[in-house]
Amino acid sequence: MNVRASNDRNSAKRAPHGWRDALVAVLAGTLAMAVTAVLGLWAAGATGLPGGAFPRVAAAVVVMAAGGSVGLAGDAGSLVGARAGLSVLPLSVTLAGALLIAHGFLRPLRHRAVAGGRELAGWAGRVAVLWAVVLVVLSLLARFTFTLPAENLTGDGTGDGTEDAIGDVLGDSARVGFRADLPLTLLFGLLWLAGVLVLALLVSRRAPLPPRLVRFQETVRPAASAMVALLLGSVALGVVAGLVVMVVRGHPAQTLAVILLGLPNLVWLALTLGLGASWEGKVQGPFGLPMPQVLDSVLRTPDLSTVNLRTLAEQDGRVWWLLVVTALLVLGAAFLMAVRSPARMRPWQHALHLAVALTLTVLLIGLTAGLSARYGLSLLGIGDLGGGLGGEVSLRPRLWTALGIAFLWGLVAGFLGGLAATRVHRHGELPPAGPKGPANAG
Repeated sequence: MNVRASNDRNSAKRAPHGWRDALVAVLAGTLAMAVTAVLGLWAAGATGLPGGAFPRVAAAVVVMAAGGSVGLAGDAGSLVGARAGLSVLPLSVTLAGALLIAHGFLRPLRHRAVAGGRELAGWAGRVAVLWAVVLVVLSLLARFTFTLPAENLTGDGTGDGTEDAIGDVLGDSARVGFRADLPLTLLFGLLWLAGVLVLALLVSRRAPLPPRLVRFQETVRPAASAMVALLLGSVALGVVAGLVVMVVRGHPAQTLAVILLGLPNLVWLALTLGLGASWEGKVQGPFGLPMPQVLDSVLRTPDLSTVNLRTLAEQDGRVWWLLVVTALLVLGAAFLMAVRSPARMRPWQHALHLAVALTLTVLLIGLTAGLSARYGLSLLGIGDLGGGLGGEVSLRPRLWTALGIAFLWGLVAGFLGGLAATRVHRHGELPPAGPKGPANAG
């Protein structure tokens, strides 16, 4: 015990990282998230929001991207109720921040084989303290209230007496706004950071681990890095597809807004659909999804709709190509995992490792890529007022079915990847001896 404590103290003394490195990592991640959010909102036309709300909206987007909580609220007088809700993770912003924070966290640890548990905990603690300060500042900025003119709620002023009466009730007091929940933002934002740092340690092949965990790196790290490569590879394909759409079909601003705010939401949804998973949701009212028209068409029905390859193919047969692309991506990830694994592992072990890893990846997508948004005004709690403001958008996975399908895909792809890797020189494998081996030398 004394030797281990001494080693931890010695490694902590040798550690090249401190508060300055933590500040650089946190500021780099925050800046990446802020720039991505600002550019995405600019492309979406949010610069025209009244009352100088644009910086506040950008702060709210960064808060949501970091796992924080932003609530919507409305106030339209004593007789008129407002209901609103928003649950969405702008994963483009999330990904930009996560990549830079993870890089900044790992950079001082490079060229190290082993790091003490106290050293890693202290280093992560410095990053967490500064990240908490950033979350507090963003939460204080992410609050704003818009005033809605009564004519926007009751039509164009040419309606019947009922609409005029509603306008008299509302007056100019109708308001809607958003506000970051500071305690929840701190809680979920720090959990988000913990997930990013743990995943960074799991994925990086050069990051040091505490001595007790070194024995797990041969099984966990190849699978984790393969899944990250799968997710980032699908995002890269999505960027290429988005740029092609921007050039061929026009609407560059709208396409750029989707790329900068929600591209991973789209491509990771498509990844699960290509595996055979199903999602369900609906689109009602004037709201729409920043997604392909084929998806909006499937969801815009009176009742809850099912989204899978079959229902999408009824709108556009080219959707079946998702199955082919997904199969190639998963097989590529399986091969990458097997090549990075020790040579002594058998194909059935690769199958089991990939099955678990792909199941966890689909679980992560299901928990982060969904969305829910609703808004409406009602008089005495009954019905929606005019102006077309009432609406709802939702999209959620059928999670248990998706996890089972992912496990089966992982078993098959992992086994095939393990077989393919037997033809490739792998980690820990010695080259075959020549006619005169070491025993015969001399």
